[in-house]
Amino acid sequence: MDSFGAISTRLGFDLFKELKKTNDGNIFFSPVSVSTAIGMLLPGTQGATASQLQKVFHSEKDTKSSGIKAEEKEIEKTEAIHQQFQKFLTEIRKLTNDYELNITNRLFGEQTYLFLQKYLDYVEKYYHASLEPVDFVNAADESRKKINSWVESQTNEKIKDLLPDGSISSSTKLVLVNTVYFKGQWDREFKKENTKEEKFWMNKDTSKSVQMMTQSHSFSFTFLEDLQAKILGIPYKNNDLSMFVLLPNDIDGLEKIIDKISPEKLVEWTSPGHLEERRVNLHLPRFEVEDSYDLEAVLVAMGMGDAFSEHKADYSGMSSHSGLYAQKLLHSSFVAVTEEGTEAAAATGLGFTVTSDPGHENVHCNHPFLFFIRHNESNSILFFGRFSSP
Repeated sequence: MDSFGAISTRLGFDLFKELKKTNDGNIFFSPVSVSTAIGMLLPGTQGATASQLQKVFHSEKDTKSSGIKAEEKEIEKTEAIHQQFQKFLTEIRKLTNDYELNITNRLFGEQTYLFLQKYLDYVEKYYHASLEPVDFVNAADESRKKINSWVESQTNEKIKDLLPDGSISSSTKLVLVNTVYFKGQWDREFKKENTKEEKFWMNKDTSKSVQMMTQSHSFSFTFLEDLQAKILGIPYKNNDLSMFVLLPNDIDGLEKIIDKISPEKLVEWTSPGHLEERRVNLHLPRFEVEDSYDLEAVLVAMGMGDAFSEHKADYSGMSSHSGLYAQKLLHSSFVAVTEEGTEAAAATGLGFTVTSDPGHENVHCNHPFLFFIRHNESNSILFFGRFSSP
């Protein structure tokens, strides 16, 4: 079975590729949070619905065996997935005072609907999540506001009105919400007096002004010859977490190379054996990105259609009543990158030639780049994004 880190990396990259089909600008989300949400649905599903969700967590070679033994193996693997989530969420809670990192999940269920206690116990045990009864039938809008208020409280008031007007109806039975909030300090802060206004090129013809932070220091670095791109790792305090930046040399290089990047390669490129400590002149824009997604369409496109289908969903592990199906899977995220560190998630980039001292690498983040924040011990990607529009 794949490790939790491999699962979050693969899901993150698959999600990113789907999201970018309908989104030209910035993209920002948490692979760990989304995979946790899918993991929470898994013990409540059976049949084809369960098989579709399991595929998210297994590589193809894992799913080809057949017969009774295969079924037993599948149960074992699924159990192992839940244990990995449990271990990861427990590890995250142990992080030092240098960070604020909250990953919270909650099921909001219609109060008259009977959910199986076995399922609720399972989700509580492995995912630190509870089911909150709400009155969708008689008070759909009040329930919506209650969920929004909970999300706001979990994200330090950064995410407001996650559920828009009319998104909840009296027929809603279950809303699954996950939130992520991160605030971390850089291992070495950028000096504010070095921050200057600069142009950020969204493409060869269009630029916007940004506040560009700079520092020259030793960073984990590698140059990807075949992609004509660079990867840089910027550590947060204590090195528990790092932000990685992948930026092509060319202004419009990102779209050209995305299809050449795979989850496996991302893991390989950012492994300790692949990166070298190099002296780098780093230019990183100060920025904020906030995003909310209803992930239903994206997850359906990734092969999880039954989970959201009124006629095909099998949630008999969650409730003995028929007819339950997931109606919303909402995900919200926020990032602010400043001289002191990152609030909720982060970014970096690469760029043009800049005169520099001999022996220094230049990482000049003045055009579109990918960035992700990783929990180093578990190799898990907490946040993944593209910064392309200030």
